[in-house]
Amino acid sequence: MSNRNILAIGASAGGVEALRFLASEFPREFPASVLMVIHLSSQFPSMLDAILTEAGPLAASFAKDGEKLEKGRIYIGPPGRHLLVESDQLRLGAGPRENNSRPALDPLFRSAGFCCGPRAIGVVLTGTLRDGAAGLLALKQCGGLTVVQDPSDAAFGEMPTTALKLSKPDHVVSLAGMPALLEKLVRQPAGEPVPAPDGMEFEVNVAKGAGGGAGMAQMDRIGRR
Repeated sequence: MSNRNILAIGASAGGVEALRFLASEFPREFPASVLMVIHLSSQFPSMLDAILTEAGPLAASFAKDGEKLEKGRIYIGPPGRHLLVESDQLRLGAGPRENNSRPALDPLFRSAGFCCGPRAIGVVLTGTLRDGAAGLLALKQCGGLTVVQDPSDAAFGEMPTTALKLSKPDHVVSLAGMPALLEKLVRQPAGEPVPAPDGMEFEVNVAKGAGGGAGMAQMDRIGRR
């Protein structure tokens, strides 16, 4: 049986330092692929890949569409595209902004839940507003494990607080305690597959940019008008 080998992590305000800390603590033989999303502006180049690579033993790079996932690697959602996972490949979506962001946390978590279910772990770190909460709940409904940074420990507690209230995560932990927890969780065997909630496939396709021709009947699968 596979281990929990998809680790999806999202952050917003204050997130660069949080992600850098986690990258510095991952062991060299980390048995999972690490997918990271932070709200980035497409107008400015980012050095986040270099920052995370220099911080620890795992190589970090901006994700490429169709790239095959490898364990012990960090993949970052590039500015202007949603980072999605499909089977054992990465996809870059051109769908609409969510929570006024692209990349956004919710599409990453939903896609990880839909494709990988109990193999996936979702983590919400420091940030403002609501991004990540709905996606974390969707991932949990698909059998994945969910982790939220303790809001009192976060540089910006609004995003963890919202995720805590909406998704009732499996674990709430300080940033300092997160590396040991994640190391333990990724080595656990994945559970049995769980059917995805109605409408999740459609939402994932919208984030890809494949939902432009959807009718109102399909929209109603997500929520009533």
